[in-house]
Amino acid sequence: MISRDDLVSRFGGVFEHSPFIAERAYDAGAIAEPLTSGGVHGALVQVFRAASADERLAVLRAHPDLAGRLAIAGELTEDSRKEQAGAGLDRLSPAEHARFTELNSAYVTKFGFPFIIAVKGLGKDDILAAFETRIGNDRDAEFATATAQVEKIALLRLQSMLPES
Repeated sequence: MISRDDLVSRFGGVFEHSPFIAERAYDAGAIAEPLTSGGVHGALVQVFRAASADERLAVLRAHPDLAGRLAIAGELTEDSRKEQAGAGLDRLSPAEHARFTELNSAYVTKFGFPFIIAVKGLGKDDILAAFETRIGNDRDAEFATATAQVEKIALLRLQSMLPES
């Protein structure tokens, strides 16, 4: 059986900078071996969904802006860096970067958390189109969309770490 410390060490960052999710899943006995991406994801998502609205908001706020200041400063987590680079967000033209910066600022002002999208399989144009569409949502709809995207990101990260179930 995997220890609590090992589980948190391996999966505590699957939900960006939010190890409490892995801790609670372990404490609830929700993690069963053999560890599979589907099994671990199901346990972590159950905890995430049961967390308070403030805790889920904190998870959203832990995510970096797309092509934002942390990316420029080289301060993204390794997972976020790879995900953003895979979508070409590390190779934006000055005009594209300016548009991302403008949208990031407007989005955070409107919703109180950064724009979150699972970028795997998407290009910068796909991401910009989603950004342009989603900024028109109301806060409740966007909170629901962002939390669903966080869950999708977590699954993609787990699939790169564990066999599928």
